[in-house]
Amino acid sequence: MTYVEPEYAPWDGRRVPLTFVAGYLGAGKTTLINELLATADRPIAVMVNDVGEVNIDARLIKRRHGDTIELTDGCVCCSLSEGFGIAFNQIRAREEPPDHIVVELSGVAEPSRVLPWSKSAGFKLDGVVTVVDSEQFLDRIEGDEVTAHTMRVQLEAADLVVLTKLDLLTGDQGAETEADIRTMIDEITSGAPIITGDTASLASLLSIGGRRPGGITTLPTPSLFDRHETSIVEIPNPIDRMDLKKLLDALPNRVVRAKGIGIDENGARWLAEVIGRRRWVTELPHAEAEPPTDLVVISLPAD
Repeated sequence: MTYVEPEYAPWDGRRVPLTFVAGYLGAGKTTLINELLATADRPIAVMVNDVGEVNIDARLIKRRHGDTIELTDGCVCCSLSEGFGIAFNQIRAREEPPDHIVVELSGVAEPSRVLPWSKSAGFKLDGVVTVVDSEQFLDRIEGDEVTAHTMRVQLEAADLVVLTKLDLLTGDQGAETEADIRTMIDEITSGAPIITGDTASLASLLSIGGRRPGGITTLPTPSLFDRHETSIVEIPNPIDRMDLKKLLDALPNRVVRAKGIGIDENGARWLAEVIGRRRWVTELPHAEAEPPTDLVVISLPAD
């Protein structure tokens, strides 16, 4: 089946943030996705290669139809088995868009090859999160050439890295091994922030990406941020694009997520965002216009 890009803009021109989750086989991507669906407090769409692999609590399931599972909290989980085009069309066919879309890539996928899909009608790229199995990372990255290449390109594309299975690094060498892993990842990614894969990590990073009542400065339940620091940075009103960009650039490197809206003296609204090492300011189209806000910032704990 040939995919044809729609000529129309769905949802009156609104674009839904799209996050890709990459990571080598067995890194823990599906576990993070499952925890995300279990803790989501707003409608999120998740695309996976095999819906059956996502162990969703039966109490959360509203209905199943084909390769799609509708959840009681408004979330939806659908299969990528027929390709991105079909899956995206299924989401676009929904009367109301989700607040965020998360795509779990296969364990051998190269993120750079699928990033162009973020420009599909109705969507926009939010970032690439790469999951790393701490227990096996060093053996694999220094092992056979094919596996090492796959892991490297997955890390090179990362805006944010999530370390999983740190509890398996036991004994006196555990801390030293973790330090070696972090050093090697830092060299490959050129400085992408690294967080640990606690249950709420992915949920907390997406929590300021949507349109829940109250706008983007409505913070989720504090328990989601037990291992992160949250703060509010004032955005002057009015502010032009360059000054807003300077505000982002002044944030410390330990910031892993930030989002806010500024308005200039001509009435244009500017969306300021940070995910991992990516920092950008873009003009909001009319369909996405929201009132100006302060900047919501999520950071790694200070040393």
